[in-house]
This record gives sequence, C-alpha cells and structure tokens, in this order.
Amino acid sequence: MKAYSEDLREKIVEAVGRGMSKTMAAKTFGVSRSSVKRYARVARDGKPLVPKRHPGSKPKLDERARRLLEADVEHRPAASLKDRCRFIRRIVGVSVSESTLSRLLRSMEFTQKNGVWVRASATSS
Repeated sequence: MKAYSEDLREKIVEAVGRGMSKTMAAKTFGVSRSSVKRYARVARDGKPLVPKRHPGSKPKLDERARRLLEADVEHRPAASLKDRCRFIRRIVGVSVSESTLSRLLRSMEFTQKNGVWVRASATSS
C-alpha cells in the first residue's frame, strides 16, 4: 500500500488541531484512527510528517560494478548472460542470477537483438 501524502497528513493534523475528534478525522479523510493518532503524535513532537522510505534490499552491484559491466557489454556484445554472471563473480566477487543481470542491463538501457546486447538508443536508428 502506498503511503499517504504529506499534504493529506497535514490536513488531518490541522483538523484534529481545530478540535475535530480523531475518530471523525479518520472517517472524514478515509484513513485509520491509528494513522490519525500517529500523525498527531508526530506533529506534537515537532517531527516532519514526510512519509518514511520503504526499506528494501540494497543493490548487489555498486556503481563500479555497473561501469565494469557496461565496459564488458561494449567489449563483448555477444556474450551470454551466463558468461556475464561469471565475469561479474570473477571480477567483482558478487554472485548474481541471469534474471537479475538481465534486469540490470535493461535498466542501463541495453537491449538484446539477435543475441547481441546493444544500447536501446542505437536500435531506434
């Protein structure tokens, strides 16, 4: 579920500050009563109402590994994903799956045409 916007949170806190009950504010804004209580407490403590970032796993490959991968694709465009996984494991010391590597290459704007990886912008010509 997506976090409620900071704007909505501020409106809820303002309504409660003007004397609206927390239950009524929850019904009016379509949020849970516990959310209203939490936003009111956070505002009372003087903390920002900005939604927190969702935790997630850190990327396995850092910027250095991305640059090495990019250089490898440009040097060996026809290498298979399995070969690239071995390359990354040997050079960077990180083991990644073929699907992870494929997603990473696509996020780096590479696409595969006839078994050869090329920049996506180069294919539109």
